[in-house]
Amino acid sequence: MDLEASMRKSVDATQRTFNTIRTGRANASLLDKIQVEYYGSEMPLKSLSTITTPDSSTIQLQPFDAGSLGVIEKAISMSDLGLTCNNDGKLIRINIPPLTEDRRKELCKLAAKYAEEGKVALRNIRRDAIDKVKKQEKDGEYSEDQSRDEQDKVQKLTDKFIAEIEKLLAEKEADILKV
Repeated sequence: MDLEASMRKSVDATQRTFNTIRTGRANASLLDKIQVEYYGSEMPLKSLSTITTPDSSTIQLQPFDAGSLGVIEKAISMSDLGLTCNNDGKLIRINIPPLTEDRRKELCKLAAKYAEEGKVALRNIRRDAIDKVKKQEKDGEYSEDQSRDEQDKVQKLTDKFIAEIEKLLAEKEADILKV
């Protein structure tokens, strides 16, 4: 069923977005959204360097081209992550400072915002599916009862995926608030 696949993609996209929110420990996926201006074009950071986490409070980047160190460092500094880089000429090290309580609350609000965006995407998919069913009923492909049954199936599927996003949000908030 392509409806379920579309909804699964929305949930997966929400999960990937959650991964870009930092928690108290280093995680390479924090840098997933960072784009670097490299030879006149925007490129994802992970395509320009190897990203590792040698310990729980450090992210280490080793660029494939040593000439790109400066632009990578600038892109990270300009991002909204609030991270500072240490460049030793070969590697970039990013120390992840512990989160303050206020910052943790801000990140929880951001996670809730991303969850709501995911739910809106699911609702849009539901609306399109229900409109399609109603059109099929109008065209005579479905009886009134079949149409109602199909709409109920769409709603149940939507509820299932919204509950999944709620669960992902609860896990992410617990992760953010864990000291």
